[in-house]
Amino acid sequence: MTYQEVISAFNDLKDPEKVAFKQKKFGVIANNSLGIYHKDLKVIAKEIGRNDELAIALFDSGIYEGRLLCSKIFNPKNLTDNLTEKWVTTFENWEICDSFCMGVVAKSKLAVPKILDWYTRESEFEKRAAFATMSSYCMADKKAENQVYIDFFPIIMSAINDERIYVKKAVNWALRSIGKRNVDLNKMAVELAYQILENPSKSAQWIAKDAIRELTGEKVNILDYPRAIYRP
Repeated sequence: MTYQEVISAFNDLKDPEKVAFKQKKFGVIANNSLGIYHKDLKVIAKEIGRNDELAIALFDSGIYEGRLLCSKIFNPKNLTDNLTEKWVTTFENWEICDSFCMGVVAKSKLAVPKILDWYTRESEFEKRAAFATMSSYCMADKKAENQVYIDFFPIIMSAINDERIYVKKAVNWALRSIGKRNVDLNKMAVELAYQILENPSKSAQWIAKDAIRELTGEKVNILDYPRAIYRP
């Protein structure tokens, strides 16, 4: 599909009522949104395949759904630091933040460097990006050793007092994701959650209790990565 064909498809799918629905139901407030759901964007993305040039053009269009689609068709192998910084500063809600972190950044060679950079940011969604990437990296790199994730523990601890909803939810998400990577990280993540529980702040209490509930529950799905160790 060409750029103009994508824009034409957007115009056919746009629905102002969905813009209002997403804002009310999911807290997704976005500038220049057309009201197109992810399932419809996925269909377009499948038709396009990987196309970095088109992805960048769609991002630069300023159309919210164009930016979401960019995160679905850009090849993570070609991600540069300049692009990540251009993108991260525009994140205006959790949806666009997570789409880029899950679809592009976590799958790129910049995943860990960006986590180490972004967790100190002041902007709510730039900081969230660090932990959304951290969580997604648990699945994106199936060969990484446990120490990579253990090194994330101090970063998690540094953010447990942040009361902003989209930061604390991402911190919790990252802790739970690490704890589901394998049995050893599960034990360590639970131990960390109990350490966090000693902090009296509301955000720390919520992060810890929710993580403990899931990571020690009977239905928790603990994976086996890296499989060279956990599924020899």
